[in-house]
Amino acid sequence: MKMILLAFALCFPASAHAQVTADKAWVRGTVPGQTATGAFMQLKSAQDTRLVGARSAAAGAVEIHSMTSEGGVMKMRPVAAIELPAGKPVELKPGGFHMMLLDLKKTVKEGDSVPITLVLEGKDGKRRNLEVKAEVRALGASGGQPVPK
Repeated sequence: MKMILLAFALCFPASAHAQVTADKAWVRGTVPGQTATGAFMQLKSAQDTRLVGARSAAAGAVEIHSMTSEGGVMKMRPVAAIELPAGKPVELKPGGFHMMLLDLKKTVKEGDSVPITLVLEGKDGKRRNLEVKAEVRALGASGGQPVPK
């Protein structure tokens, strides 16, 4: 019986990580000298959760941003968190919520993969990490689709 309880206890933290999924993760490619780019994906959580931060070995900093239209002008601003309601997909996409990878350590080009660690906070206040590998798409890519060649 103790072995079963121990096995359950060891498995529980792993199942907490699996409650949030990231699909279709991609990063817009850059040109030499460019120091920032956007990261996009679809997040879905089994329970109410919040995306409260991110980091990447490819960048000096990662910020969560929103895009809004004010008087016909698009404005980008950092946000503290993005709510992930239970069972509802949340799109991080160009022109909406997204992540900015700042102080890039090198040019990211189509075909590369960028590691991103998402920091998620549950209703219990506990934070968990989710590791994501985002494919790099062409510089002009939008909406998750590569630019036709």
